[in-house]
Amino acid sequence: MSDERAAAPISILEAASGLDRPFEPRDLVTVNDAIVRIAAVEGEFPWHHHDEDELFLCWEGALRIELQDRDAVELVAGDIVVVPRGIEHRPVAERRAVVLLLERPETLQYGN
Repeated sequence: MSDERAAAPISILEAASGLDRPFEPRDLVTVNDAIVRIAAVEGEFPWHHHDEDELFLCWEGALRIELQDRDAVELVAGDIVVVPRGIEHRPVAERRAVVLLLERPETLQYGN
């Protein structure tokens, strides 16, 4: 492999500890046509939707993904869920949680 990205591991623990404010995602790495982002969640994010699927992996703590016209999904560290495109949703955390997101580079944080 000649791609230098493969030779440099990224510490998720270090990236998570550097998150100062909730709901400000940081890009960790690009893989194929997607970006892995990390974000802290605390409180309620505004309702929104995307024109593409969005993957949430709870890395630390616990959070709830509220879904319009569906039951909310509770996540704890190690849980993963995909919110299908077009579904209104919002992440909510009573206490600070950290999530990894798998999204397209053009995915807008506040949705479409």
